[in-house]
Amino acid sequence: MKNLLLSSALLCLSAGALAGSLSVSVVDKDGKPVPDAVVVVLPANKTVQPALPMPGHATIVQEKMQFVPNVTLVPVGARLAFINNDPWDHHVRSSPAGMGQFNATQAGFELRLEGKSATKPAKPAEITLDKAGALSATLLGCFIHGSMRGFVYASESPWAAKTNTEGLAIFDGLPEGAAQVKVWQADQLIDLPVQSLALTASPGKLALQLNVVPRRRRV
Repeated sequence: MKNLLLSSALLCLSAGALAGSLSVSVVDKDGKPVPDAVVVVLPANKTVQPALPMPGHATIVQEKMQFVPNVTLVPVGARLAFINNDPWDHHVRSSPAGMGQFNATQAGFELRLEGKSATKPAKPAEITLDKAGALSATLLGCFIHGSMRGFVYASESPWAAKTNTEGLAIFDGLPEGAAQVKVWQADQLIDLPVQSLALTASPGKLALQLNVVPRRRRV
């Protein structure tokens, strides 16, 4: 009986510690939905983790003169694998994104990837994102092909997601209490103000608008 009461109490505490969902909508300067914006939630209660954590490994492919995916979201400490699927050589260079790219003082990384041969598979090159401050938002480029751009966001919070085609990022099971929400988007050079809110058991909604219209991605 005592064990049953203890289990019931723990279940009540666990349920009480979790809030309802939070839906964050991101639109551009013209009010249109923005896909691939990164939304990061920073709850004051850091003891609760998402049911589905972000994977600690991601693969970025260079294909048709593009980085695929264009925006990669990982936790700090994740490993990135780069694969060149084009038949010609590519280079990977990293630098701070946003305003930091114009006054870069942090050293990034550089990789050279051979073109893919018809007779053998492409060889991946790996790096680890172990510095949140320097690599939270990273611009990827290629010295050989200057039009290539990609981005990596290494989140310091486990509660982070990219917006979908409708400009929405939805979080479930967040801990109740105070929290901050910030949004990063590749073409928004000056970061939007961090939003503060109180998470409750009721579903929450937050709408954020960029000051820019993101450039159209090459297909």
